[in-house]
Amino acid sequence: MSIGGDGGYGDDVVDAYDEPRRQPVRVGRSMVTVVGVVVLLIAAIAFANRGGGDTTSGGGGAQAREDARPTAPTGERPVTGQSNGVPSGFPRTEQGAQSAAANYAVALGGTGMFETEHRHMLVDTLYTPEAAARVKDAQDRAYSKALFERLGLTPEGEAPDGMTFVSRTVPVGTRVTEYGDDGATVEVWYTGLIGMAGEESTTPVTTTWKTWTFQLRWAGSDWRIAQDSQEDGPAPVPGDIRASTAEDISKAVEEYGGFTYAR
Repeated sequence: MSIGGDGGYGDDVVDAYDEPRRQPVRVGRSMVTVVGVVVLLIAAIAFANRGGGDTTSGGGGAQAREDARPTAPTGERPVTGQSNGVPSGFPRTEQGAQSAAANYAVALGGTGMFETEHRHMLVDTLYTPEAAARVKDAQDRAYSKALFERLGLTPEGEAPDGMTFVSRTVPVGTRVTEYGDDGATVEVWYTGLIGMAGEESTTPVTTTWKTWTFQLRWAGSDWRIAQDSQEDGPAPVPGDIRASTAEDISKAVEEYGGFTYAR
């Protein structure tokens, strides 16, 4: 996951292993059953009311669907171009800016950011030249040997033998808060995975929920990051699901690839 820089994760990853472990709020099975019944009832009522030509909608119904459009998929195909392994060639539109922000979040949240040369390559590819110079210095200080040690990595930022280091960003939705021909501000709501999968790991893989805000600029033929920042949440209540073993997590990370995100 991205650390340091304008937005990065700052000290979030470090602090996650300094604080005492808190037991997540667990929802009892009886409560899950009740919620499930309520959801089914709501779905049944919605289905029964479909097609009512005389039905008027105040604050719900069609209005709710209208409000949801900014984060709904549009069916547009993902871009096919790549630049240094990152999707590129996004349209100069609001939708293109959202797709760019989602894919940039994935690239900047990956394990490649823990290797200096690869990190510099990503920053030079995704940021404006002015921002890249500023971000690289800050990130070089943040991705330190001390941080690697606390995450269980080697001084070179690699996982020890028999371990699998996990760092992934999984966008859940995007929205544009500002847009112009030369710039856009896009928020990416995402869940992240960070930690070491292994039988002797002292930093097991955990999940985070954050919103990553990108200030994008149109530079040449694509969107580039001029500035970015992050904040916690929105975070849902943890589900009543038993955590998988380190072996299962390692296997999943190796077998399940990522996506090219498009609106």
